[in-house]
Amino acid sequence: MGRDTIAEIITSIRNADMDRKRVVRVASTNITENIVKILFREGFIENVRKHREKNNYFLVITLRHRRNRKRPYRNFLNLKRISRPGLRIYSNSQRIPRILGGMGIVILSTSRGIMTDMPLCGI
Repeated sequence: MGRDTIAEIITSIRNADMDRKRVVRVASTNITENIVKILFREGFIENVRKHREKNNYFLVITLRHRRNRKRPYRNFLNLKRISRPGLRIYSNSQRIPRILGGMGIVILSTSRGIMTDMPLCGI
């Protein structure tokens, strides 16, 4: 049985965010790189770099935490996976839900690659 890299990256980022860790390291694959690029472009993570250790590549992700006077508090980061290997969800562009009234994003896997729901408004 194969590894579910999307679930691994979502769980790693969510756990690090809840634990207020600044840096998280995840295995690098094409899918995880594309998801992290979208999260970086949308401003949910502060920095990302690719790190090589022996023969394995990792993504070192710096999470964005806002500073309070006494201690840092976490950015609102709610990651949830809808379609999973055991239950695939297919949808057309008109049925994609608006997240937080348009303030959130939906990351989709399409025939054109992994993208957010914003470019799909014109399809």
